[in-house]
Amino acid sequence: MGLVPSDAISVSDIQAMSTWKVAYDGGTSGTSGGSSGTMTVVDEPSLSGQAREFATTYTNSGGERYYASFGQDTVSTHFLYDAWVYFDGSAGKVANIEMDMNQVMANGQTVIYGFQCDGYSKTWDYTTNAGTPQNYVDQWLKSSAPCDLQSWSRDTWHHVQIAYSRDDAGNVTYQSVWLDDVEQDINATVPSSFVLGWGPTLLTNLQVDGLGASGSSTVWLDNLTIYRW
Repeated sequence: MGLVPSDAISVSDIQAMSTWKVAYDGGTSGTSGGSSGTMTVVDEPSLSGQAREFATTYTNSGGERYYASFGQDTVSTHFLYDAWVYFDGSAGKVANIEMDMNQVMANGQTVIYGFQCDGYSKTWDYTTNAGTPQNYVDQWLKSSAPCDLQSWSRDTWHHVQIAYSRDDAGNVTYQSVWLDDVEQDINATVPSSFVLGWGPTLLTNLQVDGLGASGSSTVWLDNLTIYRW
């Protein structure tokens, strides 16, 4: 992709790393719901021979967050998230699929690059800090770019690429998203810096939110590469 300069740093096959962990995201349904999840690396379905399988069970629209640290870099300001995602028939039980990245800057604040396909509004959404870095209010904002997860073909791989950048204050510009090589412009700049007390890290999340009272789903992730410069 012409967006990525030749001297960009890249980390590939992040889905196959051993650093992945899993947690229930209480922001999805709080105390009224819940979720649990398991992960495994599989050779089928896969593109690389090492896809990561995420199996999620939920109640009351609960969401499960799967996350992995893949390095440290307090300096880079531009990123391209590049991944392939696979759904089977259980995608009917997925409300939102969230693909995030977090970066701790040199000042110790964490920048959240939050992005999801929202099954309720059928749009691509992005996050902002509606408060201050110290007294933060993490919110989702809806873009004008459509994304209808239920229209994605089943039993096939979908290519998702997300481009974003930040300034030194932690204001994030969400530039564009590509789904199966079709580009949609986001062109939104929002504050997204948080005082979380983290040490230096680059971290990525894949979150699967359940749809309805209860159910389960399986999602696969492969060829996850994040470029930075």
